[in-house]
Amino acid sequence: MKKKGEEEKEKKGEEEEKEEEEEEGGKGAIKICWRRRWGEAVAELPPATIGEEQRCCDDGGDDLEEAAKPLDEYASLREFFVRTLKEGSRPIDSDPCCLISPVDGTILRFGELKRAGSMIEQVKGFSYSVSSLLGASPFLPVIAEEDIQQDSKGQEIIPRDENKKSWWRISLASPKVRDPAPASLTTGLFYCVIYLKPGDYHRIHSLVDWNVLVRWHFSGRLFPLYERAARTIRNLYVENERIVLEGRWQEGFMAMAAIGATTIGSIELFIEPELWTNQPRKNLLHSEPPEERVYEPEAVGVMLKKGDEVAAFNMGSTVILIFQAPISKSLEDDSASSEFRFCIRRGDRIHVGEALGRWHDS
Repeated sequence: MKKKGEEEKEKKGEEEEKEEEEEEGGKGAIKICWRRRWGEAVAELPPATIGEEQRCCDDGGDDLEEAAKPLDEYASLREFFVRTLKEGSRPIDSDPCCLISPVDGTILRFGELKRAGSMIEQVKGFSYSVSSLLGASPFLPVIAEEDIQQDSKGQEIIPRDENKKSWWRISLASPKVRDPAPASLTTGLFYCVIYLKPGDYHRIHSLVDWNVLVRWHFSGRLFPLYERAARTIRNLYVENERIVLEGRWQEGFMAMAAIGATTIGSIELFIEPELWTNQPRKNLLHSEPPEERVYEPEAVGVMLKKGDEVAAFNMGSTVILIFQAPISKSLEDDSASSEFRFCIRRGDRIHVGEALGRWHDS
């Protein structure tokens, strides 16, 4: 039984969180503690007690027939959200010159980053930098200065403006940047953003054979990640709690950012099961650096094969990929197109194992 003073203190803290969120994210922002408590309560309900899981799957999610076991055998919604699928439900594209989707979801944005300090567009008018998303990555390669970047449909992405002041905070963790990796004349830097609905299959797989060298855990908020939130909350993906895996594959740099979301919010990392995310905190310091773990053996890390399970979300969320891939080796022909080609469109539904993009092995 809580004392009256403790209850008043807790209530005051929640009101302060609400005021801060409304200032940063608009009047529709929900209190962090309410999201966490509500999410935890719902997560422990047995699926048989409510029809939410079927509604989620009907709303663009997966067919319940693909689940590895019958619905009534799941002890809770939490267990249902991280369900496995029947063998063969997600065949992996075997083309060695292919990057596969690591998740089931909807393609929000994708393209090539063509200038130093490049920004990724969240929605029209809101953009975030790759360096803010990944933190002080020593592996992120320097890319050549260009006037503009475009996605594969020719959409203009807002370039970096050195003089423009932003009214929102550069969040969480932008620790001092270390010397970046050198750029390659034969590879470009690409990105892809994929949104997972609550009813989607929630396990994250490896999109290619690669070595995970380091893990970053950014403490953060748990703003919702649906479309309305993306339109109203600046730096949404940078503000939210996230895990970033970085390493190397045959073409260079590879990073996978798993962004936590409202309600349950936690992320299970199968290659590091002891990692605990979504920890309740009274104060969130936006200058706090991310927690870093370098995987051993150093310079080798954790080896993953294409299609391997890497992590799981406990509810809907977003995955952002940043990676190097082959581009034209012709320096004389400015019109030469990249050898790596996305084979997706914005708004496409995609499943684990399906091709995100391909290139030609020269």
